Amino acid sequence: MMNLRACKTCHSITDQATKCPRCGGEVSREWQGYLVVIDPEKSEIARKMGIHAAGRYALRVK
Repeated sequence: MMNLRACKTCHSITDQATKCPRCGGEVSREWQGYLVVIDPEKSEIARKMGIHAAGRYALRVK
């Protein structure tokens, strides 16, 4: 199983251990909830979370 991490800034989920490839923020192993955004323009959850790009996101990051 991959060691997934979530960005503390944009909540993007990645397998990189150092920085978020999307925004360059710090990543954490401690996250909860898994959200896949396919069409951010039509997604109400993406709008509420401030997500503007398709991808995998964590709902909560510590």
